[in-house]
Amino acid sequence: MFKTLSLVTVAMVAFAANSLLCRMALANTDIDPASFTALRLISGALALTLLSLFSLRKAAGDSSLWVNLKSNATFLGGASLFLYALCFSYAYISMATGTGALLLFGAVQLTMISFGLARGERFKRFQWLGFLLAFTGLVILLLPSASAPPLLAGIIMVTAGIAWGVYSLLGKKSKSALFATSGNFIYASILSIPLLGFLLSLNSRVLVFDNTGALLALVSGIVASGCGYAIWYSVLPVIKSTTAATVQLSVPVIATLMGWAILGEQLSTQVVIASIMTLGGIYLVIKR
Repeated sequence: MFKTLSLVTVAMVAFAANSLLCRMALANTDIDPASFTALRLISGALALTLLSLFSLRKAAGDSSLWVNLKSNATFLGGASLFLYALCFSYAYISMATGTGALLLFGAVQLTMISFGLARGERFKRFQWLGFLLAFTGLVILLLPSASAPPLLAGIIMVTAGIAWGVYSLLGKKSKSALFATSGNFIYASILSIPLLGFLLSLNSRVLVFDNTGALLALVSGIVASGCGYAIWYSVLPVIKSTTAATVQLSVPVIATLMGWAILGEQLSTQVVIASIMTLGGIYLVIKR
């Protein structure tokens, strides 16, 4: 239990760091969403492939890298990862951070909890209380910065949330978190290439390369996305879909705390209370 909780915590910190890196790149540099997404996915795929090769050599297994990737990853996993990353990047340039997070995690909760309930998973009474407390805390945390987004941007962010929910649900079936994540990233990277070609054919000025933005994309892809998602896939098979959905409500809280610690953003009393409510609610859901 402690090992699972530790891995979940590391994954949530990685998700929060990813949100922070994406926001810094797309809001403070000139890099465009498509280039950021492609660099993020391709760098993650390369790093994970190297880790997979190292893992095979260490295990001295007979199976080749290709066999392991093909048997663990799925095209649906890669497509859902690509759709999430792309929609997330494009939606965030058109809406406030709070609005985006509410739409994203609302869609994630609806997707994963609906699937879990359909599969027969059930919350106990105190777990429902915990979930409602956590979600209320999230709304209190993010609502002050939320505003009505453009309709298209809102649809894109909801699509990102659904895609991430699907990607997480697929992780419950993975036998090897590293090979599954590596293969999914490779599929997603392949899908990003025709996207770049299509955008270039429309307008050569659509894609904007920025050194700082590229560096943030590489850190996001290799560390926060690649390693973080592999860790997430390692714990998904041993926790319920409803639990996996709920613990992700901690990501905006962690991102807010990281913004305070790293970027010097202010922490108000409202933020502290909302964070305590969210984390306390999550504790009620996951405690046994």
